[in-house]
Amino acid sequence: MNTLEKLGAFNVWANTTVLNRLNEVAATGQEIPPIVLRLLSHVLNAQAIWIARIGGTPSPVKVWQEHDLAACHQLHAQTSETLHQIMVQADETELQRLISYTNSLGDKYDSMVHDILTHAVVHASYHRAQVATRLRDHGLEPVNSDFITYCRELSAAGLATVSL
Repeated sequence: MNTLEKLGAFNVWANTTVLNRLNEVAATGQEIPPIVLRLLSHVLNAQAIWIARIGGTPSPVKVWQEHDLAACHQLHAQTSETLHQIMVQADETELQRLISYTNSLGDKYDSMVHDILTHAVVHASYHRAQVATRLRDHGLEPVNSDFITYCRELSAAGLATVSL
């Protein structure tokens, strides 16, 4: 498996893992801190935005648009595996293709698809770490969504990717 494909599979696993933890919190009747939903919404929004930019379509969401837990699940279902499949299916020509886009501040940029896909996973990891910190700040135990934890699960299961 190439690195980009593995990172895409990891991203699906990590988003699923965090959402499952939030389901557990909600099931106990505890409130999910609004900042946690804001950060996770941002992760999923960014995925939708990057997918739209790669595909040359308008974004269905805004960068910091906030969602409840159910809507986060829906956006995850619509974007996480789609992003992974772009990583799986992209050939070298596609990975080197330049995408022209305007960011949320109105600045214009050109970026290679490969760099965008790598950024999407790194960006999501950064904000999932913030989710973990905010959960702990509110007395809730976060889940470990580190890349190496994903790799350990792969190894323990004798698999190339974790089945979701």
